[in-house]
Amino acid sequence: MTDFDWIKSVTMRRATVADAAPISRLIAALSRPFLLSADGAGAEVFLAAVGEAAIAGYIEDADFRYWLAEAKGELAGVVAMRDHRHLYHLFVAEVFQNRGLARHLWQWVKTGALDAGNPGEFTVNASLNAVAVYRRFGFVELGTAVQADGVAFQPMRAVLGSGNA
Repeated sequence: MTDFDWIKSVTMRRATVADAAPISRLIAALSRPFLLSADGAGAEVFLAAVGEAAIAGYIEDADFRYWLAEAKGELAGVVAMRDHRHLYHLFVAEVFQNRGLARHLWQWVKTGALDAGNPGEFTVNASLNAVAVYRRFGFVELGTAVQADGVAFQPMRAVLGSGNA
């Protein structure tokens, strides 16, 4: 089965509060590249922001849209957009990485944002190890990488018509 064929078997659905725990576990498991300290020291604000209670709050917040990608009943990835313009979360479970799912999630949430009135401008705070992926999606770096509150990330922006966004 090619990656394209596999992607067609992925089920997308809107997240509910009941999904907050598995979403939080997925994000926490993949957050190491954000952290400045391997043990998470100094990153308490970030870690709380990806905790189950915080994720449940985002899901209930009208400014956020959370979507899950499921493959054979398993959580394969999550994507969230804030205010139809800021790519807030995009995480793919390790077993499903490098198979086109991140691009699929980006296309899904981008289409929804455009349908909701976004004029074609998007931002993301990319983990440093994901900058190349976001470049392939058409994002460009905004200044230098940021280190704050125990995490490191690269602010990026995409404008439709200026690349692969």
